[in-house]
Amino acid sequence: MKSWIRRTLFGALGATVLAGSLAGCAGHRDRWHEGDPGAWRARMVERVGHKLDLDAAQKQKLEVLAQKLQAQRQALRGDQAPRAQFRALFAGDKLDQAGANRLLDEKLAVLRAGSPEVIAAAADFFDHLNPAQQQKVRAFMERGRRWGRHG
Repeated sequence: MKSWIRRTLFGALGATVLAGSLAGCAGHRDRWHEGDPGAWRARMVERVGHKLDLDAAQKQKLEVLAQKLQAQRQALRGDQAPRAQFRALFAGDKLDQAGANRLLDEKLAVLRAGSPEVIAAAADFFDHLNPAQQQKVRAFMERGRRWGRHG
């Protein structure tokens, strides 16, 4: 396999792992998270850094990735509550198909605009991991759940 294809696949794979990790952490609502997203991000970076035994430069790259993911997530949410937008589609007698298509187009445009930065940050982080750390990331993806959590 050509090296640029391999690097692209591993970069996308790393982005998927980290996005899944962040999404999993985002789904777990603690009181400390509600007030300060920066504290949540710092805690996530610290936990992943501990699990992967990251050095300072690698933690910095993970922090950049976490910032990009958080910005992408905020851009996807937009100004309105996502549930309110979704409920509005079902408010009438029939599903608002035009509104659903508009909402989908808006979300896809946000994803297309922010994804190159997220992928580049994920690739930069993953490419700077040593082979043992990369293997830990792959093992995490194979398990399909967060480190240290049961259930």
